[in-house]
Amino acid sequence: MKLFRHLFHMNKKSAPTPASVQETADTVTIKSSLAENERYLDQALFHTDDLVKLTLTYQNQNLLLCYLDPMCDEVKIRSFILKPLAESEEENLADVFTAPRVYAQTSLDEAADTLLQGQAVLFKEGSTECYTITVNAEVKRTTEEPENEKTVRGSHEGFIENMTANLHLIRKQIKNRHLVIRRYTLGKESRTEVALAYLNHVAKPELILEIDKRLRTIAGANTLSTDLMEEYIEDRTLSPFPQILKTERPDRAAANLLEGRAVLISAGTPSVLIMPVTFFSFYQSPDDYYSRTLAGSFIRFIRLLSFVIAITLPAFYIAVITFHYEVIPAELLFQIKGSVEMVPYPPLLEAMFMELTLELLREAGIRLPGPIGQTIGIVGGLVIGDAVVRVGLVSYPMIIVVALTAISSFIVPSHEMSASVRLLRFAVMIPAALLGFIGIVFSLIFILIHLCKLESFGTPYLAPAAPFRLKDWKDTIFRFPLWKKDNRVNMAKPSVKKDNADSKELQENDTQFE
Repeated sequence: MKLFRHLFHMNKKSAPTPASVQETADTVTIKSSLAENERYLDQALFHTDDLVKLTLTYQNQNLLLCYLDPMCDEVKIRSFILKPLAESEEENLADVFTAPRVYAQTSLDEAADTLLQGQAVLFKEGSTECYTITVNAEVKRTTEEPENEKTVRGSHEGFIENMTANLHLIRKQIKNRHLVIRRYTLGKESRTEVALAYLNHVAKPELILEIDKRLRTIAGANTLSTDLMEEYIEDRTLSPFPQILKTERPDRAAANLLEGRAVLISAGTPSVLIMPVTFFSFYQSPDDYYSRTLAGSFIRFIRLLSFVIAITLPAFYIAVITFHYEVIPAELLFQIKGSVEMVPYPPLLEAMFMELTLELLREAGIRLPGPIGQTIGIVGGLVIGDAVVRVGLVSYPMIIVVALTAISSFIVPSHEMSASVRLLRFAVMIPAALLGFIGIVFSLIFILIHLCKLESFGTPYLAPAAPFRLKDWKDTIFRFPLWKKDNRVNMAKPSVKKDNADSKELQENDTQFE
């Protein structure tokens, strides 16, 4: 019974103890002596060679400018700091700098942290506060369309590794004052900047509170990107199905924001996380909406059909050859028999051999450089496919089955769901080899039960099929015309959150991790 309870329920792993992001030691305040402040920064950064320290003078006052060379832009330093200090006659030092953001600090710990973020710190002799000046260097690549999410029509922009640029792309898509951005800093060592975006008047307060709670729970974990955060915040890590949707397309992220979902953006990675999602979200593509209704619905139906084909086709072939050969038409029976009887081992081993070979070719094609990877895929597939049939290791029908299965698994717009489908087909083949069609039926029942029990941030994973909601079927298997479709599905109905206890709690928690 424990085994069945584990398979059906798969309770989420226990949440880790929230880690404090505050330093346990007492905060070190800024000294009035420039030499002491310089000595502390050297020790805090372990005497790193890329720490630049400049001694300056302004109106007969000694200044100390510190910054990390690779993190700051020298042109900005000359334009925002050095040139104004040489030309300005302002008495208040804070009014001298022309940087877009200048603020005062009283803690040397905070000053050391801001250096790591690409900002310069200016100390003044005799003062117990310093000025933090934004002069960070920006190394950007073009916002070109992502290679793994290409579309025929629509926008051809894509997220990049710069979080500010990604937020700009989202703001450009949704010019709405209700679009809220909440910033976090995760990881004691990594200090990764993260932003949570959502529409304040559409997203449910319970959803935002739950995401906020999970992010604060992993505040001390070193997560360098959203890809690593996924395992910390998803509901069931051991489930074969992904519960968070990843995308590199701004238009896809904006469309989900309009439906009441939240988007998690991280510095250093072009992928953003969309939550909550359902099973059907992974089979939706921007092309469905840029195409006309009938064409978009047909393409989406083909994708959903490919899920069934990719999981069951190898298992169906094994069951037919092993137990149910009577279902084969008489015209094909003798041809298939002539090919299969030359194989010296059972169909299960034959299918496993070909599926594993296909995975090896796929992985080799990904790891090798582009032109070589394509050559390995084509030549390897042709040479190995022809050789194994001639030797008698694999039958011709198995080659066809494996090829159709591979094509069906590659149709999925989401890489995570495609990987899940490839794993599940191995799990269905074994019961099919033992029990035939009955084994396939039991395997599909297990998968269906698991899908019905699975949730993504409180949203049923198989919605609107389970629980059944007829009015939300306008954008699942088929896409209804946009003028008939409600842009906000049931899980994300807009709700007024002003003067709401949940909203007040969220506002109280709206502070950046130090």
